[in-house]
Amino acid sequence: MFKLLKNGHCLVPEDIGINDILIAWDKICGIKPNISPLNPWDTELIDCQGCFICPGIIDGHVHITGGGGEGGPESRIPELMLSEIFEAGVTTLVGVLGFDNITRNIAGLLAKARGLEAEGLTTFIYTGSYSSPTETLTGRVVSDLVMLDKVIGVGEVAISDYRSNHPSLQDLRTLAVETIAGGMLGAKAGILHLHVGDGQEGLSSLFRLIDESDFPISMFVPTHINRKPELFSQGMELLQKGGNVDLTAGERAGYSIAKSLSLLKENGIGLDRVTISSDGNGSSPDGGINDISQVLQDIRQSFWEKQWDLADLIRTVTINPARVLKIYPRKGCLLPGSDADILVLKKQDLSIYRLLAKGEVVMEEGKAIKKGRYEK
Repeated sequence: MFKLLKNGHCLVPEDIGINDILIAWDKICGIKPNISPLNPWDTELIDCQGCFICPGIIDGHVHITGGGGEGGPESRIPELMLSEIFEAGVTTLVGVLGFDNITRNIAGLLAKARGLEAEGLTTFIYTGSYSSPTETLTGRVVSDLVMLDKVIGVGEVAISDYRSNHPSLQDLRTLAVETIAGGMLGAKAGILHLHVGDGQEGLSSLFRLIDESDFPISMFVPTHINRKPELFSQGMELLQKGGNVDLTAGERAGYSIAKSLSLLKENGIGLDRVTISSDGNGSSPDGGINDISQVLQDIRQSFWEKQWDLADLIRTVTINPARVLKIYPRKGCLLPGSDADILVLKKQDLSIYRLLAKGEVVMEEGKAIKKGRYEK
């Protein structure tokens, strides 16, 4: 019923120093020094001395039903398992369909998200795919947003990529109208999540859409912005206009997360509207599989290179995506009343000591102790 995390260095994500955190069922109900157990006989004590206590990671771009397929049927990537997600420190994610909307579909994505939620994860999905008109379940973007519980926005719609059908400005405008209307009617975030390829156009079409319309700039979230230097420069311009950008962990051809964050600092750009996602379980350019655990690995690397304080880095995978997805303060922070999604990292190497999802301990000492139904 109760859990008490003792003597941890709390990043909520602001650094508030050494505190205890009391959890009742699936909620945080107190954060302060020297909390005494309410019922010692019914309280699990977790000693967090020598550890950072952070919100659980929110990964805003994950191919939970598997990505790939560009190399034929044998290149289709299998579905993600629950333990893989927990071992990445992730407690909330957004599932995406991606390029293959022939052998995979929104119904399968929705079912997978609901299954993971039933097993203890918090999940959302984007309706849509690379194509335009984009893939839906009900026949329209707006009705998917209104009628389907898990749908939080539209994505990943591809621009500047030879695999997309190159949506026109009018196509994007129509899609944005449906997205914002569905968000309003369904009380959802109403995000248009754009996959940006390595084509010459980059963010040009998005800039034209923003300049020639009255859509709120905050509704657009382009991803893979660090895949090449020219695109990253456009991403910094978008940030300076007040927009959001999403960086992809594990980038090899363009800028790494550490390099990207260093460039932002050099240009005087803060991290308030920057998020980091994994593109987990999608196909990588070298023919491999993008690893959902790469987000935490890149956070570690950036911290060790001393580019930003850990509290600033943690924002990019907690409170920032929570605000974009409009699930703050339920998610993305450690506050009384927030969900007890808690990542405990050892200070010595930032390895995972404990992970709690909705108040349940799902990982200990780097290994998932809760697995999906069909995992061995």
